[in-house]
Amino acid sequence: MKIYGIKVLLLTLLACLLVGLYLSYGTYGNWSFALELRGKKLLAFILVAILTTVSTITFQTLTQNKFLTPGILGIDQLYVLVQTGLFFLLGGVNLLAEKSTGLFLLNIILMAGLSVVFIVFFLGKSGKDLFTLLLVGMVASSLFSSISTFLQVLMDPNEYDLLQGRLFASFSNVSSHHLVISVGLLLIIVGFFWYFTPELDALHLGVDLAVNLGISVTFLQKLLLFLIAAATGIATALVGPTIFLGFVIATISYEVFPKENHRQLFVGASLIAVIFLVGGQFLLEQVFGLKTTISILIQFIGGLFFIIKIILERKKA
Repeated sequence: MKIYGIKVLLLTLLACLLVGLYLSYGTYGNWSFALELRGKKLLAFILVAILTTVSTITFQTLTQNKFLTPGILGIDQLYVLVQTGLFFLLGGVNLLAEKSTGLFLLNIILMAGLSVVFIVFFLGKSGKDLFTLLLVGMVASSLFSSISTFLQVLMDPNEYDLLQGRLFASFSNVSSHHLVISVGLLLIIVGFFWYFTPELDALHLGVDLAVNLGISVTFLQKLLLFLIAAATGIATALVGPTIFLGFVIATISYEVFPKENHRQLFVGASLIAVIFLVGGQFLLEQVFGLKTTISILIQFIGGLFFIIKIILERKKA
């Protein structure tokens, strides 16, 4: 516990240092303007960091597989399909000018609702059909991607150009109203995750052992899968798809906090994610002059991490 406290303290100090540097560097005395602009981005970083890491770690515990992320349920591709469909039917100029809270909530409801349908129809009463559910998610993801591609081919080139800005993660155009709603939803969802951390610790040791300890595994799986879908849906609707972020942070967290205590993992992983996002955005803005985006950085590092992890696991086998 003492070592854990030291690690968390060091991560907290590093996160605070990067936050202070990000908020203050290059302001040239325009504090109010800089804090308003960068403060909104910073809150988005924190929200996405917590929602993505907590949902990914929980999902990997449920599936007993550290290579999988909630994206396998097709949530990211459903977001792409919804955005493509709206641009195709309503027009990109109208949608970009519209900052409606209703559209934001619609994205969350559709992504969480689809997951509820999958959970109810494909998980089964025994709770042992989890990998059937994942397979259905993969097929649905492929279907959503195909429909999106078909609509994009039919779309006006100008509309397609506008659409591309919505299909990549962006922290620059986050609505303040959406942030307020997301904070409220985050407190509820993360509160549930935190409450069920003892059950997750037991489930990590194996489904049979969890059942012997009196845990209702079927109920736990269904509830947590819904919460995972909701958390991923909020993060995706807020800034766009961040495919590899959860995988990268979870992989690092398992090395920094190897005891698999989920409360420790949630706190530590959230701090690491904040450091990664804020530090990455600071480098992109102040060092690289915004010549690339944080989403491209996440995908590059995430893909690299994934390949390295596969190679290392293969050597262990």
